[in-house]
Amino acid sequence: MPNREAVIVDTVRTPVGKRKGSLAGWHPTDLLGLTLRSLLERRDVDPGQIDDVVGGCVTQAGEQGCNVTRNAWIAAGLPWHVPATSVDRQCGSSQQAMHFVAQGVIAGAYDLAIACGVESMTRSPMSSNARGGTGPFSPSFLEACNGVLGIQFWVAQVLADKFGVSRTDMDEFALESHRRAAENTDSGWFADEMFAVPIRDAEGEPTGEMLTADEGIRRGTSAEALAGLPPAWESEDQPAPDITAGNSSSMSDGAAAMLIAERSTAERLGLPIRARFAHFAVLADDPVLVLSAPNPATRRLLERSGLGIDDFDAMECNEAFASIALMWAREFRPDPERLNPRGGAIALGHPLGASGVRIMTTMLHHLETVGGRYGFQTMCEGGGQANATVIERLG
Repeated sequence: MPNREAVIVDTVRTPVGKRKGSLAGWHPTDLLGLTLRSLLERRDVDPGQIDDVVGGCVTQAGEQGCNVTRNAWIAAGLPWHVPATSVDRQCGSSQQAMHFVAQGVIAGAYDLAIACGVESMTRSPMSSNARGGTGPFSPSFLEACNGVLGIQFWVAQVLADKFGVSRTDMDEFALESHRRAAENTDSGWFADEMFAVPIRDAEGEPTGEMLTADEGIRRGTSAEALAGLPPAWESEDQPAPDITAGNSSSMSDGAAAMLIAERSTAERLGLPIRARFAHFAVLADDPVLVLSAPNPATRRLLERSGLGIDDFDAMECNEAFASIALMWAREFRPDPERLNPRGGAIALGHPLGASGVRIMTTMLHHLETVGGRYGFQTMCEGGGQANATVIERLG
């Protein structure tokens, strides 16, 4: 088989809504379906030519259960013969979806496919798929973890302490995330990567209004306001005194989708070739300190690719907590202007299953704006895992 390249044809996202905000009236199946149709219509692609649709979703229960990606494709009125599946690598679910699709293209399994993701943290609350019975963690699992189940707030604190990240550092990082996100929203920079979503009421009926911008940006915040926030988690056994709602990502609703093609297929169909997937890595680390894996995953990718941090014109380390992005920055020492340059999840929101594609969407647009070549993305994932991806801009 000749060498095959997986290229990004187009990518789009909804504005990210706050939990119980403007997207709360959307069933997640329909929100993802709307996003899939928007992606296909942007490039006038025949949906019947799609080989597969791989979607990320974390809380696969309730309205997000029973393969939400397949349900979204059907609900959108798209051809029934096109298959779809849903994957769960926790917060990295749609980043993993991109890996699966791109790797399938490179391997010859697909010529044209979609990676996507959705999460309604309003309608399918976080961890609602972990309830009932004894929960997902068996006695053997807990024994393997020495009986410790790391609550994420505590883990964020432990890693902050390990890497010398102070409360002030985290609050300053959060403030800058909001500043960058607000500045780029006001300049219209995000307009090309998102589409306006009709707002629905609690019964799912259109209100006549549209959501056109991310809802989580705190324009009026300040260093003093952030410093005054109390801890988000109170526990004697797993204290997290420096982790607050202000320096953590917010619960959000949203969807994103990306069209990926084999290069010769894109050329034959007259589709744009915006970037190629250059390198992949995935790694697991400590299942108790469940947020630590971005660093070893990054080391693995750098070793395999031969690239260095200075080779990247943009870097995205998901802001699940400010301490995680700063933990990553403490080790790899990126140019701060190139790290999450348009703001991150602290300001823009973190709809879990959609965040991987959302972040890549933002990063690709940034590379195109600044004329950059390589972009790098990583994120922490529940279970102590992380994906890492490099794209090369071609357009």
